[in-house]
Amino acid sequence: MRLIKMLKQFSLIAICFFATSIYIHAQDFMINIPERVQTSLNGKWEYIIDPVDVGIKKWKSLYKDVPNNKEHRSEYAFISSLTLNVPGDFNSQKPELKFYESTVWYKKVINIKKKKGKRLFLYFDAVNYLSDVFFNSEKIGSHEGGFTPFQFEITDSVKDGENSIILRVNNRRQKEGVPALGYDWVNYGGITRDVRLVETNETFIEDYFIQLKKGANKKIEGYIQLNGSKLSQKVSIKIPEAKISHTITTDNTGYAKISFDKKLKLWSPSNPKLYKVVIQSETDSIEEYIGFRTISTHGTKIILNGKPMFLKGVNFHEEASERKSRAYTKEDAKKHLTMAKELGCNFIRTAHYPQNEYVVRLAETMGFMLWEEIPVFQGINFNNKETIKLANRQLTEMLRRDKNRCAIIIWSVSNETYPSHTRTSVLKSLVDSCRVIDNTRLVSSAINKYKKKGEVFTIKDDLIDVLDVIGMNQYIGWYDGWPVAPEEIVWKSEYNKPLIISEFGAEALYGHHGTNNDASSWSEEFQEKFYRDQITMQKNIPFLGGTCPWTLIDFRSPLRLHPIYQDYWNRKGLLSEKGYRKKAWYVMREYYGSIN
Repeated sequence: MRLIKMLKQFSLIAICFFATSIYIHAQDFMINIPERVQTSLNGKWEYIIDPVDVGIKKWKSLYKDVPNNKEHRSEYAFISSLTLNVPGDFNSQKPELKFYESTVWYKKVINIKKKKGKRLFLYFDAVNYLSDVFFNSEKIGSHEGGFTPFQFEITDSVKDGENSIILRVNNRRQKEGVPALGYDWVNYGGITRDVRLVETNETFIEDYFIQLKKGANKKIEGYIQLNGSKLSQKVSIKIPEAKISHTITTDNTGYAKISFDKKLKLWSPSNPKLYKVVIQSETDSIEEYIGFRTISTHGTKIILNGKPMFLKGVNFHEEASERKSRAYTKEDAKKHLTMAKELGCNFIRTAHYPQNEYVVRLAETMGFMLWEEIPVFQGINFNNKETIKLANRQLTEMLRRDKNRCAIIIWSVSNETYPSHTRTSVLKSLVDSCRVIDNTRLVSSAINKYKKKGEVFTIKDDLIDVLDVIGMNQYIGWYDGWPVAPEEIVWKSEYNKPLIISEFGAEALYGHHGTNNDASSWSEEFQEKFYRDQITMQKNIPFLGGTCPWTLIDFRSPLRLHPIYQDYWNRKGLLSEKGYRKKAWYVMREYYGSIN
């Protein structure tokens, strides 16, 4: 029976690997985009607001931008004086679009000089949510999902001189989408991250994975993937500082495995060491900085480089709260991460979606460990096959972009989903797929269901069976009152696994003062006491591996309707939208400062 069970497990993994491998190769966006030869397409783009989405239905030639003449009278027009900034959400750029959720059309004309032997790609770091892309009046593709990159090759469509790019972007919430309908943040729409025209050689290094083997501290493994016509080549991987020069040969699909031994200095929050890695084929060369570390669990402990590590974390959204807009610049990322560093954090949960690559790369250099997750959020339809395909695709795209970032120690497949047989089955399959693509990291999910009996809180969810780390969102003392004194609460778990309190928090309006015993006061004093009580409770959890307040900064949400204390803001931030410190901020900084 044991042999049969093992064979069944192997078959499941093999099926997942086959399906995932096909999907990986179907994803054509190249990785390490910052180091590619490129022209920025950021700046002013012309636009048309299309509130009832008539452009794609009635004006099927809108993307051709047909001018008015005697034979044709257009009932639409791109006007050069009407522009939106790219990157940037459209909601914050026009007052009438504050909570707008529908279609906006974008247009940009670019000048290109064709080069023999070179290929050209339109590369979008992210567009929220549905995108239809037209180049020189022809549709070249679509993409669904607001937080991962996508690209289209335009080599054969380019003309010398002027070329036209038109995008239809629709951010309407989708019942069958990922995320679905009921998420608690502003649905910033538009071309929200950088746009680039990327140039490559005819055959180029498309993808690679170079990390320490799981459970090893001196064996480096991974793969190289070429794209083009000359796929069988010799490829060298060099790490000059470590005197490493390793040569492999790709097969007739352009693929080759990497495996060699070398003991390197390991990355950690206290020493975020990165090595310059140079990958050179016969037709291309690329370099970047990569760190190496091991991450695992031992019982209820999280182990980094062989030593237990307590995760002193915080959550934040990809929002520039002071501007009331999506955050999209390197400076935005640096500001958020500096705020977290001042709080004493060594860990960030980038909730609830893959954030800008600036965040991930800067976090690595600043010594933050990261939890990164896909927006499989409350209300997701686990019975819809297309929704599940989309979730798988977003997971694959997230891992593809960030798998070489050693700062990421946890991949998360969901947040606050409601237990059911179908939900658990789907999420377990996502976990399996995640491990097939990358087994070097931990996998988790943020759950929010527990059994409560008096002072005893028991963690129980069938999904936990396949997770490495338990993520628990709990708001005891805010949405639920304290059943007993915080020091009397007992948390129990039948799983010999670490627990991260992935969310906890209470709302307070900065500068508003009052009683510390009444949640309805919305006061800094109540939030301050809430945090002290939570810390008291959490210190008594023997299997606690980390904690992560919700949230670093107040953020905008159309679901938060209190006219005085919220006014469309979620006020659970330790900082106000302008970055002012609430009393609870000092409580968390003191707590984190007391932990080695």
